[in-house]
Amino acid sequence: MTPEDLVAHYGLEPIPREGGRFRRTWTGPALPDGTPAGSAIVALLTTDDFSALHRLPSDEIWHFYLGDPLELLLLAPDGTSRTAVLGPDVLGGQHPQLTVPARTWMGARVTSGGSWAFFGCTMTPGFTYAGYEHGDAAVLTARHPDRAAHIARLCRP
Repeated sequence: MTPEDLVAHYGLEPIPREGGRFRRTWTGPALPDGTPAGSAIVALLTTDDFSALHRLPSDEIWHFYLGDPLELLLLAPDGTSRTAVLGPDVLGGQHPQLTVPARTWMGARVTSGGSWAFFGCTMTPGFTYAGYEHGDAAVLTARHPDRAAHIARLCRP
């Protein structure tokens, strides 16, 4: 299986601004405010792209499916930060499923030596573009100077 096979099979489209390719696979019923009760996507990242730092108003659960592990940079609202690896090697410290708390800046790329990763994300309430906030490298670096190099690799204008 290749990334091109996955793009063709799922009809993956570019993710606006964030990067990678995706397809929404589920949208829950509308809540009273019109927001979907939940949503799910499948997504693909390759070594020539990344998921730019962004944050969302509710928790997002990442699920690993196929390919190489993903490294996620997580910048929490309380000023702490960490990296986590989404992948199949559970006993080696990787996560097949990882919850990113609401309002946490997150960005991801395929780990060094890998070539592609196929994964999914689930949210409740569901994703809307109105809730998406794109990261600014200067602002994030000022708050997390110890992560400056990592932030620079995961930001785009």
